Amino acid sequence: MKVFWDILFFIVIGYHCYKFIFILIKMNRNVVVPVTSEEIAFIRLRPQKTVDFPIYSNQKVGIVVYSAMLLFVIVMFIFGIFTNIFDWQFYLLLFLPLSYSHDLFNIFAVSEEGVFSGSRFVSWRRVKSFLFIPIDVNHKLYGYAAEVNNGYELIIKTKGFSIRCIVTSNEMKEKLTKILSEHV
Repeated sequence: MKVFWDILFFIVIGYHCYKFIFILIKMNRNVVVPVTSEEIAFIRLRPQKTVDFPIYSNQKVGIVVYSAMLLFVIVMFIFGIFTNIFDWQFYLLLFLPLSYSHDLFNIFAVSEEGVFSGSRFVSWRRVKSFLFIPIDVNHKLYGYAAEVNNGYELIIKTKGFSIRCIVTSNEMKEKLTKILSEHV
């Protein structure tokens, strides 16, 4: 049973390392939206904070924390294999930091190849549909920030999970609708 957990955890670590390198490679390529400071002010992943440009200098905190988290998990995994003092419950505890790793990058960007959201990149062939939901009094995000209250929540449905972001202006909503309609 221990061999099964070792192999499973090795696959999960390898997957997260691959996704980290993949997002770093794709980060600076052909971003369509947002390209100006005005456009970036109208897109948010969380209601209180606008997103950052998808460039290394703006994402260095996320890059450092993500790489430190991966390094910690890898070291603990190797330590657990060589000492044989850890059981499968220990590996479940190491899954916790990996499960929240998608929030480390503050990115939402549309490129020619797909969509960035946090530490996730979704190519256009995996996008099924998209939907704008107005943020009104009955919406769960209403009241967090004044700019968000009259905005929209963009939900991009993909194969596997959904990407969500907040759009605070009608112009940005129209621009994203046009771009997403071309590719979906």
